[in-house]
Amino acid sequence: MTFLDDVRAATELLDGVVTRTPVEFSRALSQIAGTDVYLKCENLQRSGSFKVRGAYVRMARLSAEEQARGVVAASAGNHAQGVALAAAKLGIDAVVYMPIDAALPKIAATREYGAEVRLHGVTVDEALAAARAESERTGAVLIHPFDHHDVVVGQGTLALELVEQVPDAATVLVPVGGGGLVAGIQGALAELRPDIRVIGVQASRAAAYPISLAAGEPTTATELHTMADGIAVGTPGLVPFDLLHRHGTEVRTVSEEDLSRALLLTAERAKLLVEPAGAAGVAAVMAGGHGAFAGPVVVVLSGGNIDPLVLLRVVRHGLASSGRYLQLRVRLHDTPGALAGLLRELAKLGTNVMHVNHTRTGVDLDVDEVEVELQVETKGPEHCAGVLARLRDDGYRLAEH
Repeated sequence: MTFLDDVRAATELLDGVVTRTPVEFSRALSQIAGTDVYLKCENLQRSGSFKVRGAYVRMARLSAEEQARGVVAASAGNHAQGVALAAAKLGIDAVVYMPIDAALPKIAATREYGAEVRLHGVTVDEALAAARAESERTGAVLIHPFDHHDVVVGQGTLALELVEQVPDAATVLVPVGGGGLVAGIQGALAELRPDIRVIGVQASRAAAYPISLAAGEPTTATELHTMADGIAVGTPGLVPFDLLHRHGTEVRTVSEEDLSRALLLTAERAKLLVEPAGAAGVAAVMAGGHGAFAGPVVVVLSGGNIDPLVLLRVVRHGLASSGRYLQLRVRLHDTPGALAGLLRELAKLGTNVMHVNHTRTGVDLDVDEVEVELQVETKGPEHCAGVLARLRDDGYRLAEH
């Protein structure tokens, strides 16, 4: 059986279990890329991400004796929910290890599906080590989040949908953590549509794949500090790495600023809520700009499970990165009405003051000076530049930060 045949068999297994998620055209991203860009909305999948595809296929293919022993898994959240949902549908007991700082909504959703959640370690790799130990101790079957053929095949079912939905696609951008999703898509398209180029996208602060592909073997990343917790995986899986290495798949990286701007654009312009990991492909389009990818381009939005507190922080970061927030330090003479005059000037310039901190004493302040720190909302980079220029022209002593 070829890889594509196995993906088709997995598609039959998933009939009635997963949702055929929609594809939406993005005018905003198309203007940036200079070609048609479509969004494959796996953030609207059952359990909020693509993970249920691979988890269900892996668990449905277990023998009756293996299913009776139960399963154990490790995840920052999306695989956890996929395993929990699949276990509920198949009548299998599930224990899921999650990092201690996993998003509370992801923990709650995993428990609501019926799985037992145990918090362990600060990374997915540490939680996975605990899950392996539990599997060895109890005999429960380890459902790896990405490093198993059946999981990769299950994720590859997404490829069959997107080629039907965008038959003239030339490029597919896929978020990459351990590599299961991009490997499944690459493996299927290599046989079905070899003309389509698959490109993986990782967060630059958790980028194991570029160094691994360059080395020719899975290599552990030296840094794992990114807002995109869903793809913060330290070491590629052997199964997905082999597929990507064999097919010469490119993996690009995006910065934290790229991710936050992408999340903001997806919410504002596409009206879609995604998690930072799910927006990695959008970030690549925005960072690449006009002509970076052959089109039409399909961007996989891999997940939408985001903690509201993280969403608030990331949106604020995205607003700052896109020039919608301006932070200023302004030195004023310590006289009545000086602060009021500055605020009136900012109002006339069309800004909205969000925060003010008024400092009257400091080692670097003269006795007749005060320093005011302000965060103001603007209409974008051009507006920011205009505000700064006008304040300087009016004699204000300021420093942007």
